[in-house]
Amino acid sequence: MKPFRQQNRQIISYVPRSEPAPPDHAVKVEGFRDVWMLRGKYVAFVLMGSAFQRSQAFSIPESAQRWAVQMRQDGEIDA
Repeated sequence: MKPFRQQNRQIISYVPRSEPAPPDHAVKVEGFRDVWMLRGKYVAFVLMGSAFQRSQAFSIPESAQRWAVQMRQDGEIDA
């Protein structure tokens, strides 16, 4: 069996941006708690402390909501 290529490749993780609030031009997506439409992509904004954490852009809203749920769970563990 052939080994996977790039076995020792460094994993680049996304560091969420802190913002004071979702931007005015973002549109809230119906049916999702934390998902907003921003420039044709879905972005999650989660309030952590006094600032919002912004996710990377996703192509489907379910992925953005999953990211938000994960951030909330991680925040509960850290607190």
